Amino acid sequence: MDLTGDDFAGVVDVFGALTRAELGEACVELAFKRGEDAEAAAFDDGIDDALAGYHLVRVADHGADADDPLLVVGPAAFPRLPEGAEDLPHIMDVPDRIISDEAVARAAEERFREDAVVAVEAGDDDRIADLLDVSYDLEAWGPVELGEARTRLDDAG
Repeated sequence: MDLTGDDFAGVVDVFGALTRAELGEACVELAFKRGEDAEAAAFDDGIDDALAGYHLVRVADHGADADDPLLVVGPAAFPRLPEGAEDLPHIMDVPDRIISDEAVARAAEERFREDAVVAVEAGDDDRIADLLDVSYDLEAWGPVELGEARTRLDDAG
């Protein structure tokens, strides 16, 4: 079962926030509903791609007593609900979670700044172009200011 970043975002959106393990479990449940046998690890690369593309954002500092960071819908996502995903809250026992918009925006901004440094140092023009696009999405999505980072990316690209 192939899922896009928007599909992963749709699954997360059904719950509001999921740990990575919970997202993997949700994907296994979706595969099962489609008559496919899959293990959570089969979705690791797709989840990594969704994180790299800012379809998902990892929030470690979410103020809850949790060992795992939570994944939330990111600024580049257009969440799409995969077939059968609407039943997941009835299948899985996932606690209700409330994460402040500030914590989510801060996590996304920190990740963006780290990614920008790596892309500039590597001279990765494709990643720099992707991050420039994401910077506008991120500013529209949350209370962050990325003008200075965008200028550095522009100068490097």
